[in-house]
Amino acid sequence: MSVMSTAKVRTTFTALALATLALAGCTATAPDAGPTPEASTPAAAKPATEATPTPESTEPATCDGMSEVVSSTDDWSWARQSPLRDLGTREFARGKVTLDDHGNPSTYTVAPGDVEAVIAERLCAYPNLDSMNHVRMIQSGQVLWLNPNPDTPWVPYFSPMDAGAGFKQIPYQRAIESAGAAVDAGDIDAVRAIWNDTLKGMFANQGTINAIQKVVDSGDLDALRQLFS
Repeated sequence: MSVMSTAKVRTTFTALALATLALAGCTATAPDAGPTPEASTPAAAKPATEATPTPESTEPATCDGMSEVVSSTDDWSWARQSPLRDLGTREFARGKVTLDDHGNPSTYTVAPGDVEAVIAERLCAYPNLDSMNHVRMIQSGQVLWLNPNPDTPWVPYFSPMDAGAGFKQIPYQRAIESAGAAVDAGDIDAVRAIWNDTLKGMFANQGTINAIQKVVDSGDLDALRQLFS
């Protein structure tokens, strides 16, 4: 090969080498830019606030009217004006109520701390349950009868209906309480003795005396309980 040919070959190789380097520079990989950030996840939707239920009223139910014990004869025959209702236990009236065959309250057992006026509010009863049951003040454990039988006499606690001026109230009340205790004990003979020896002479109306005497002679404890206990 001549010197000229050798030089040509070298020139050609050099050109090829330069072209290769140029192409390598054009196809170089761009620097790594790092991972493509993921689309941000939207925050979880905040649950809607639930409506707070309106609390039930803590106020005790009240009566439309109070049922009073009244007399149709202005003497010994007394009856409940209208049926009672039990509006449920409440502070100062937490005792037990028993119902009659018609679902109306018939007796009330006094609980510790009970107040007569609050018991009356619970039962829609005119507040005379203490005197109606021949006591000055109710006591825990006492069973109050609520509905007098109009066919059975009822004896007032403080004085007879026809008591005149100067009536000796204290001896009368003590005799009533003694008769009531005898009834509760089932001692009919003691009840008869208290009536015949003490109480009878404190009444002036002969019709009343006769009605009471009939019950005392019968020995019917339920009727005697209405009279004295």
